[in-house]
Amino acid sequence: MQDYVPPIDDYRFLMTRVLDFNRAMADIGMEVDSDLAVMVLEEAGRLCAERLQPLNRTGDEEGSRLIDGEVKLPQGFAEAYREFAGAGWASLSSDPEHGGQGLPFILQLWLDEMLSATNLSFGLIPGLTRGACEAIGAHADEALKAAYLPPMVRGEWTGAMALTESGAGTDLALLKTKAAPDGAGGYAVTGTKIFISSGDHDMGGNIVHLVLARLPDAPEGVKGISLLLVPKFLPDATGDFTVRNAMSVGALEKKMGIHAQPTCVMNYDGATGWLVGEPHKGLAAMFTMMNAERLMVGMQGLGIAGGAYQQAVAYARERLQGRSADGTRGPVPIIDHADVRRMLLHVRAFVEAGRALAGWTALQLDRARRHPDAAERAKADALVALLTPVVKAAFTDFGFESAVQAQQVFGGHGYIREWGMEQYVRDARIAQIYEGTNGVQAMDLVGRKLTMGDGAVAQGFFDLMASDLEGRDTAIAVSTREALQLLRDATLALRGAGTDDLGAAAVDYLRLFALVTMGWMWARMAAAAAEGDTPLHSGKIAVADFFARRMLPQAKGLATAIAEGAQPLMALPVDAF
Repeated sequence: MQDYVPPIDDYRFLMTRVLDFNRAMADIGMEVDSDLAVMVLEEAGRLCAERLQPLNRTGDEEGSRLIDGEVKLPQGFAEAYREFAGAGWASLSSDPEHGGQGLPFILQLWLDEMLSATNLSFGLIPGLTRGACEAIGAHADEALKAAYLPPMVRGEWTGAMALTESGAGTDLALLKTKAAPDGAGGYAVTGTKIFISSGDHDMGGNIVHLVLARLPDAPEGVKGISLLLVPKFLPDATGDFTVRNAMSVGALEKKMGIHAQPTCVMNYDGATGWLVGEPHKGLAAMFTMMNAERLMVGMQGLGIAGGAYQQAVAYARERLQGRSADGTRGPVPIIDHADVRRMLLHVRAFVEAGRALAGWTALQLDRARRHPDAAERAKADALVALLTPVVKAAFTDFGFESAVQAQQVFGGHGYIREWGMEQYVRDARIAQIYEGTNGVQAMDLVGRKLTMGDGAVAQGFFDLMASDLEGRDTAIAVSTREALQLLRDATLALRGAGTDDLGAAAVDYLRLFALVTMGWMWARMAAAAAEGDTPLHSGKIAVADFFARRMLPQAKGLATAIAEGAQPLMALPVDAF
């Protein structure tokens, strides 16, 4: 396989020319400039390329194993994780109050991209831990925070979230796991959870599970769900965490991809746990973790696409096949053929726009957490909430499509394991499913996020894009303005729509929303690139034009489908399927 090349030049271009990183940091009082940020990303990229990519294929082939009730990670993973945590990468964006470095979240998301590009199974471990830390930090009492957050933030301990049960998938109201008071201030948690990523491993240290369960007096439905912190090891008489809790791995899931990631069936047999947040309000606490994870999962789709693109470009430059378009040369590198370029450009156009949109969203998240003005914090927080389902669903949809297109560039070799492309496809597929399937994300967008502030949040975001595009006459700016108007019209049409009409429109609407926001990013990148004269700048202008002419036209078809409503979907009787 081609060695991974971290996209440092692109990160630098985005921070200095497109996203105005230094001003964004000044606005929130952070003493971090683009030079320091690039240095951090360079070191992160070196780790991903030199340490983690070499473990990706071997980890996939070996997989995690369950031996005598204990999970063993593939060879090299535990050592690599200890190096990762020891170098401070686990604490990159975490709260300094608990031992984190408190660096801007844009660095965290772009690190997540590079982790996913080189070793998705590995990247899930620190990503889930970070989400668990956010939930504990936001909702747990001070004693739990003091005991669990410092070692988790440092990466010495890891985290997992335990939501899903065999009879309760997306509908968490059906979950059966119980939590009974144990008379000592804690709870005895009993039940079985499935699909628990990083549920157990042999990296050392504690593994802290956040488990959804019902207390004895819990009301029915989602209003009766509580969140409990259930560690693998409990403190002994001296305060050291050496006592094995009553929880075990029942099985490892046999999966299509991410074979190195230990996805566990977890049994809790009266395991000791402590309440996080208020009784019966665990779902709100868990969503603190899930929303953080959804951004990370979006970066998984982006990272897979970027890693697969690098492999496909290298192959397309070297593979000789066919004759030139004028018939005078042959065999030629397949990158000379229009159809191969079509596939590569589709992937690149998504990757570079997605990277920019992720960076913009991350800056909004830091603004929501740190801006001195409460009104500005609230505005930024609403924008992050609006964009979270878009990043999660669109990035993973486009990411899987990109992995398939990159695989297609290889022809038959793409189907053969030794080239590595089939692993990208298998690994990418899960990102569309976990942390809320993409259909659920789309319903969240149309059913909840569009109505925030009685529609003012979405309209304000549309106005922001329109203002940015105003007065620009490039193909990408013109096409994005036209697509934005289609998005505005579709948004207006969905106001007050019934459940079936929202359900019928949701996925198409989210994709339309994503295309418009990526067009906006391409317009910003093209404008910045017009001021430069390097190959990076000319490349940006050319790919922006490709996006305008070959990808944004999808907006018209999506708008037409949205306008058709639910009737074409609901007309066929159930017994006719």
